[in-house]
Amino acid sequence: MDSSKPQRSLIWIKFKRNRAALFGSFLILIYLAVALLAPVLFPGNPSAPNLMKSLERPSLKHPLGTDELGRSILGRILYGSRISLLIAIGVVCVGLLVGVPLGLISGYYGGKIDFVIQRVTDTLLAFPGFLLALALVAVLGVGLKNTIVSVGISMVPIYIRLVRGCTLGVREQTYVEAARAMGTRNGIILIRHILPNVLTPITIQTSLGMGTAILFAAGLGFLGIGVQPPTPEWGAMLGSGRAYLFNAPHVATFPGIAIFLAVLGFNLSGDGLRDILDPRFK
Repeated sequence: MDSSKPQRSLIWIKFKRNRAALFGSFLILIYLAVALLAPVLFPGNPSAPNLMKSLERPSLKHPLGTDELGRSILGRILYGSRISLLIAIGVVCVGLLVGVPLGLISGYYGGKIDFVIQRVTDTLLAFPGFLLALALVAVLGVGLKNTIVSVGISMVPIYIRLVRGCTLGVREQTYVEAARAMGTRNGIILIRHILPNVLTPITIQTSLGMGTAILFAAGLGFLGIGVQPPTPEWGAMLGSGRAYLFNAPHVATFPGIAIFLAVLGFNLSGDGLRDILDPRFK
């Protein structure tokens, strides 16, 4: 009998009782559905300008109005969800692929390896996350790919510290000592015995990190050094709409709401997972 099934059922029951986590998951599902169905929900070209319809207020034809170039704000928000989702997934992948292995190695081996990795991590953490991403974009250049890399690198030290701290506790457990005594190679111990036991905090951080990634990418787009026009990116839309806050506030309001709801969904889900999976919160 699979002993993991009752545990999964218990986790699901606890998750259903957490209303904040359910609401966050609902927002994420809507966000994913919008990203997948954007071409169906808005068949036209969201980047095609129509100056005759510039800055139109919300109407039946354009439920969220149009921007300064006459483009549908609804269409650009729908397609912008794809860009934001791509950025969030890319950033988290960079953090996981770089930060998790370094954290495992640092926590397990200790000594000089740990010293070097932690000093580099301390250097990166000396900069606020957004400021570090901003500096990296300034070096690498603007664009979608460089935005993902820059924001992803700013997330790496968070994963390193998180995984290292968990590894320090797990490596002293009896089953790890037994594996060492049996002559099991260190790489096998890291993959089979330590990594599975640090997946819970990694999962929680990944959910929270996706919200942070969307927020950071939107900040870079707002400053004009992230994803470049005419690509429909929420931060860039918010930045271009700030010039029309008084005569056409809808141009900036709706992209701002989209950013807020996406980040809120991931944060609520991450907090819910932490409350359910982390034994310190039971």
